[in-house]
Amino acid sequence: MSELDAKERNDLSSKQFAFPKERKEPLEDASHVRNAIARFDQVKGVSDDERDEAWKRIKAAAKKFGVEVSEKSWRELGKS
Repeated sequence: MSELDAKERNDLSSKQFAFPKERKEPLEDASHVRNAIARFDQVKGVSDDERDEAWKRIKAAAKKFGVEVSEKSWRELGKS
């Protein structure tokens, strides 16, 4: 995965994060999208509504970068 240094991360628009208010889980490329999915349940201090919105952003980024996501909802993560 391409790692973002502090300056690169700070330069990102809030819209480029799964959780924009918290600036958690950047969605810059396919690798970051896969990481956001894998770490989704580790994000603390967010409501279910914020998770629903983050999942929409992740799904859109996954489509953009060609990442296959079989789960329809974040609630399905880890249930396979």
